[in-house]
Amino acid sequence: MLRRVGAGVLVLWAAATAAYLALLAAPGDTVDAIIGDGADSPLIRSQIIQEWHLDRPAVVQYFDFLWRAVQGDLGRSYLLQRPVAEVIGGQLGPTLQLAATAAGFGIVLALVLAVVARRPWVRRLSSTTELVLVSTPPFLIGIVLLSLFSFRLGWFPVSGAQGAAALVLPAITMGLPIAGTLAQVLRDGLDRALDEPFAVTARARGLRESAVLVRHALKHALLPTVTMLGWSFGVLIGGTVIIEQVFGRPGLGQVTVQAVNASDLPVVLAVVILAATVFVVVNTLTDLAYLVIDPRLRRS
Repeated sequence: MLRRVGAGVLVLWAAATAAYLALLAAPGDTVDAIIGDGADSPLIRSQIIQEWHLDRPAVVQYFDFLWRAVQGDLGRSYLLQRPVAEVIGGQLGPTLQLAATAAGFGIVLALVLAVVARRPWVRRLSSTTELVLVSTPPFLIGIVLLSLFSFRLGWFPVSGAQGAAALVLPAITMGLPIAGTLAQVLRDGLDRALDEPFAVTARARGLRESAVLVRHALKHALLPTVTMLGWSFGVLIGGTVIIEQVFGRPGLGQVTVQAVNASDLPVVLAVVILAATVFVVVNTLTDLAYLVIDPRLRRS
């Protein structure tokens, strides 16, 4: 457990450092972003620089951020003039709701594609569909769905709406590529499991093929699928930034894009740390899930 915690802390540090260096290399001036369209004068610039300690060397600002982050203080937003924790906390709910819904949809669709589609011609059709879904950028899927079901058919709200109807298309957009990946991994695991001696023994006892598939092979095929699911959930958190922009949804996507454009360093670093934290936690839970799925790992 100490090794896992140490690795998680290292990941968080690396993610925050990479984001900090990327913002330093990005064009634009933080003072100009804070002033915006307001009155610009040397006195105002001097006051802003002194208030936000922007006259300090970049290295000093970096270590100051790390020290405050360790203490749980994420600072204040340059642009919104509010605590970063308050800014992110107000937008975290819609993003997690979208990611969880997309993950649930992807898991169910992957199970259907891998377990139900077992006939040769259905399997070939399913494999081709999965390859297309995995190869297509999610934002392109979102634009197609939005054009068809919102603009043309009018079944779902166009953008900026709230409620269950507004959640359908974004969740499907993010869930389809995840479903394609999980279905491929799960089907490969099922094929290997069905050739194992335990499957032959179960058939010899008179179990039907569907019972062998669901009661025996599926559990053995879950280990690589759970591994891929842990990785996919981390990708979902990052993918919401683009999908929320496509569908005009509230959430961390809007906040992140505004913060990057305005060089709002505290907000960007906080979002990166949050995404890295979710990734570390989900992957740790994934490793622990192995012990529940496969009893052999508990005895080894």
